[in-house]
Amino acid sequence: MESIASLLAAVRECTLCQEQLPLGPRPILQLHPHARVLIVGQAPGRKVHEAGVPFNDPSGERLRAWLGVTRAVFYDSRRVALVPMGLCYPGTGQSGDLPPRPECAPAWRTRLLGRLRRLELTLLLGQYALAYHFGAPAMPVTARVKTWRSLWPQVVPLPHPSPRNNRWLKENPCFERELLPALRKRVAQVLAH
Repeated sequence: MESIASLLAAVRECTLCQEQLPLGPRPILQLHPHARVLIVGQAPGRKVHEAGVPFNDPSGERLRAWLGVTRAVFYDSRRVALVPMGLCYPGTGQSGDLPPRPECAPAWRTRLLGRLRRLELTLLLGQYALAYHFGAPAMPVTARVKTWRSLWPQVVPLPHPSPRNNRWLKENPCFERELLPALRKRVAQVLAH
């Protein structure tokens, strides 16, 4: 079996969609076989691409607040795995970042997630993560997030924590009132092991 070190080295050397990436390939993820929480984002943004650190941006600040964890806990790969749908920055479109490159998930996802042997909680952020993990027909993000109790306590559907979603948060107050307190408690339980 391929070692985790060799798998991560292969991922970081990936050039599969190099021609379509405006800033070139720079796969960004965090993975350790002992991680108990998996966070599935969409794809790194420009700031994350430049820093080389997942969720090192305003989305990450909001996400850590949602989870009730510090940066030290969040970036402890033995506790938290960060594996987005697209591992490289896809570029910017008219209304924000482009979708994750479609080549990425089929090339890497099964091999990477198969290494998470102690996983207890999976957080799916935004439409691309939700569509991939739940399959077709794709349910709108709001409707999927409202079903969070049906998947509890192993999987939690979430909106993307981007500041672009401030309006969504205002229009869906039950998210902060009901889901987030339960999520913080669950994250604390899982990470206490």
